[in-house]
Amino acid sequence: MSLFLGKVHYWLFNKVVWFEGLEVEVIGLAKDAGLDIETLSKEINEKYGAKLPSVPLEDMIDTSNIHGWLQGKIQASEGRMAAWTTKTLNYSKETSFKMENIYIKQGEKAAIEVQEENLEYSTAPDIYNRINDYILDGMPCDRVNEVVSSDDNIHSWKRNMCVHHDIWKGENGDVEYFYKLRSLWIKAFVHSLNSKFEYIEDENELMSIRRIG
Repeated sequence: MSLFLGKVHYWLFNKVVWFEGLEVEVIGLAKDAGLDIETLSKEINEKYGAKLPSVPLEDMIDTSNIHGWLQGKIQASEGRMAAWTTKTLNYSKETSFKMENIYIKQGEKAAIEVQEENLEYSTAPDIYNRINDYILDGMPCDRVNEVVSSDDNIHSWKRNMCVHHDIWKGENGDVEYFYKLRSLWIKAFVHSLNSKFEYIEDENELMSIRRIG
């Protein structure tokens, strides 16, 4: 394993950091719903590990096992999110609306961050690539998604495998609800980034970013 950090390593790290920010929002919802946050935090962190400290990647990563370290942090963050989401919903089904709203608002927030770069995202592939700067789907070598077709007006892809099922199953959670939350995030992100495009899913599980009209 290389001892040097490359662009892809920082890219993955930043996605974990963003996902942990979303986790904070979900924990806040759990607290508002009345769950014992201190006890649950201890339980969940003991199982998966705590969130990353606020220090640069190069100051914490195991340079003798860069791939394994990053993969572990991705799985840990997804495990904590599955735990918090499932425990919150089991405690109060009424939190589902607020949970979904968190993902919508976070999608809008991410789009605003991207817009601040003052770059133009005028094609479907441009928008797709920015989505993948945020969402977690395992490691690049997992090749979770496969592009089916792509041009400026529509970019379509399908999921070859699910790297989230076992994580959610381990918490007796519903991975399909996770995908629903993700879809809400993507829809909000796409619309906020460029309202001339939309995100759609068809009955054949094909996902697309499509120009409207």
